[in-house]
Amino acid sequence: MPDPDELSDDEWYERGREVVLTKLDSRAHTRGELGIAMSRNGVPEQVQHQVLDRFEELGLIDDGNFAMQWVESRRGARGLSRRAVAMELSRKGVAPDVIDEAVNHISDDDEARAAVELARKKFRTSASVPEPRLTRRVAAALARKGYGPDITWQAVRQVKEELGDDEW
Repeated sequence: MPDPDELSDDEWYERGREVVLTKLDSRAHTRGELGIAMSRNGVPEQVQHQVLDRFEELGLIDDGNFAMQWVESRRGARGLSRRAVAMELSRKGVAPDVIDEAVNHISDDDEARAAVELARKKFRTSASVPEPRLTRRVAAALARKGYGPDITWQAVRQVKEELGDDEW
């Protein structure tokens, strides 16, 4: 990695631009992720801000849009809770206000429905496991997906009621 004094600001800008374009070629990234990538390539912080600001002006970086897409993707594909998705976005460097706006589109009812659906799936795929281990296993799976205790146990109770005692 060259010494920061060896390259001009224009050369550093071009290097930062290349890093960002390479990263964006594979998928959308947050401003925070791209800043980290440029840091790893030795791009000075002042130049990073210039590059990232320009890419935002061009609409190539949009943390709000990224967060909304991430929420839909992670909830659909992995059944993650609002809290789990928010933690992932935070690790990706998305600003707290942008995270709040993205996850607040998920209603409490949607969150509860997703938890019940995940509980149904876990009960079906683990039907051979004896009670009470099965209930603990399903509750643990929901907790790993980021659901709080209230939603977890409500979903477990609902699915157990749907299945009835004859299925145990």
